[in-house]
Amino acid sequence: MTDPRSFLVSIFNAAVAAADPEKTIRDHLPAKPKGRTIVIGAGKGSAQMAAAFEKAWKGPIDGLVVTRYGYGARCERIEIIEAAHPVPDAAGLEASRRLLEKVQGLTSDDLVVALISGGGSALLPSPAPGLTLADEIAVNEALLASGAPIAAMNTIRKHVSTIKGGRLAAAAHPARVVSLVVSDIPGDNPALVASGPTVPDIGSREEALASIAAYGMKLPASVMAHIQSPAADAPRPDDPRFAGNEVHLTASAGVSLEAAAAEAKRQGIEAVILSDAIEGEAREVGGVHAAIAREVATRNRPFTKPVLILSGGETTVTLRAKGKGGRNSEFLLAFAIGIDGIDGIHALAADTDGIDGSENNAGAFADDSTVPRMRAAGVDAKAMLAGNNAWTAFNAVGDLFVPGPTGTNVNDLRAILIR
Repeated sequence: MTDPRSFLVSIFNAAVAAADPEKTIRDHLPAKPKGRTIVIGAGKGSAQMAAAFEKAWKGPIDGLVVTRYGYGARCERIEIIEAAHPVPDAAGLEASRRLLEKVQGLTSDDLVVALISGGGSALLPSPAPGLTLADEIAVNEALLASGAPIAAMNTIRKHVSTIKGGRLAAAAHPARVVSLVVSDIPGDNPALVASGPTVPDIGSREEALASIAAYGMKLPASVMAHIQSPAADAPRPDDPRFAGNEVHLTASAGVSLEAAAAEAKRQGIEAVILSDAIEGEAREVGGVHAAIAREVATRNRPFTKPVLILSGGETTVTLRAKGKGGRNSEFLLAFAIGIDGIDGIHALAADTDGIDGSENNAGAFADDSTVPRMRAAGVDAKAMLAGNNAWTAFNAVGDLFVPGPTGTNVNDLRAILIR
């Protein structure tokens, strides 16, 4: 192998291809209804899912989905709206209003197809009565800075919303709702993807309040008053309005990791998958992965080199400063520090949707030369990590990975090649 980075990019591409909406949607088409077919959706992969559904569905449809700015796709019968992510904006507020309006007045003969992928939580602001868009933005900013796992975040989000936590599906009753979900959640609980607009879960107000306290979140007084009130309760999964609805997981991190491993083996490199559901502080997870890579590189255990180590899931970042970065670049900066001076290790960490954090990169590359090259460029890697400034560090040495929007979102991919 002459170019480890090209190999790692081919692994990323294989993982993304396994979640290609054209294949996954075609494999999960619902039965046609007697009445109308309405398509709704939200998430960073929803526009590509909508385009794939249009192509595969033989019959009339009408629909509306919302995706992140720059993530749109060409559709003829399904309207695509773009809104802000990761912090909500007025365009998302209008999209939520129109989605709720789209499912009004349906009958039991009608079918609603919900195309849901990660990122939908921010794209669907719909404040509960007495709250405002500013309140939802404050909640989102507090969540992003808290270091809380995604499951806890989405339990909180659904208790300040009129669209999340199954409420969009409840609004469509008595129509049958079939949700096609691309999971970016460790454990693949579809009720947590995009805070479950069409899939309710059992998460309670009490659990939301416990997470707010555990992670020291400072939320507006109006938000706290609402969550402490029974008015915040979300529908339960046993609510009769959900009887007869269907939920199908069309793509997930586990499937994509298997595809990545198969591609490595096709190229002659054995692959091992640590887990598809790794959570925790990004820098700490990076340190653990670095320790495993060092052990393989120097002692040939617990795996025999050459080997590709793969993992998925969604780490978190507790903001300590106002640097530029994302969870994958922060993971990888900690990893680079951990393998400094150990030859033969090459890594890529990237979000499968193509964007890590708020910049235009999906993640970054690292190897044993990363920290020395940063030092030569006048960049202190440890100081950058302490300041949540991983993007700046990798940008200084040209190691950012920028594939652009991929059209899907099955969480993070970490690929570590040990030669």
